[in-house]
Amino acid sequence: MKRILITGKGSYIGTHFKEYLEKEPQNYYVEELDMVDGSWKDFDFSDFDVVYHVAGIAHIKEVKENEELYYKVNRDLVIEVAKKAKESGVQQFIFMSSMSVYGLNYSNELITVSTKCNPNTYYGISKYQAEKGIKKLENDTFKVCIVRPPMVYGDNSPGNLTKLFNAVRKFHIFPTIKNERSSITVERLVAFIKEYIDEEKSGLYLPQNDKYMCTYDIVREKMDQEGIKVIYLPLFNPIIKLMIGKVTLVTKCFGDLKYGK
Repeated sequence: MKRILITGKGSYIGTHFKEYLEKEPQNYYVEELDMVDGSWKDFDFSDFDVVYHVAGIAHIKEVKENEELYYKVNRDLVIEVAKKAKESGVQQFIFMSSMSVYGLNYSNELITVSTKCNPNTYYGISKYQAEKGIKKLENDTFKVCIVRPPMVYGDNSPGNLTKLFNAVRKFHIFPTIKNERSSITVERLVAFIKEYIDEEKSGLYLPQNDKYMCTYDIVREKMDQEGIKVIYLPLFNPIIKLMIGKVTLVTKCFGDLKYGK
């Protein structure tokens, strides 16, 4: 039986992963650990084979005042937890990083594991620095597995796609511009994480769905499912294309950002 500790209680991905593994109680024991206060430092990690670190901050507006918070939570905490896991004899540390470590400026380039990282947000920079910190801890008895998922979505997901759906529900208008983005459902992501644990993986992984996502197509599909009438207009497409690469929000919604297949 694999014993897995999820560091980050109540997270969207962590909760889905716990529920996924609990379907096989004969093969997995899973426990979530709250990281909000410092009490986790007294928790005994030695009972676990794997630590899956999902705690972090995201989806909050980045301003100068919260820059240090990003580094404290998304970098320093990660390295501190990894050190404790290693000292406790944990065999594998899985870190939930992000596609954001590559930045947003790859509209004409397929991203692979050899693509140079170029983060341009506090979130992306802090995740990348955390990766470099925990890689230094790896040895023959402590495997480090870094996962850089693209946009994760699913029912009630807290990410940008849900915010976009809410905006369309409110304004009932959307452009017809076509794009291609890597993405992954939360169900597929947790299946990948289970695989990395079963096979005791280390290294870097870029999981994604089989097909690229088009923002226009997924919005239209969602609104049709809900019976919400939306006017789809090509009128704003030329303006949006000019803003891609210059305006972060527009780039996130309508730019191309793809992992190689």
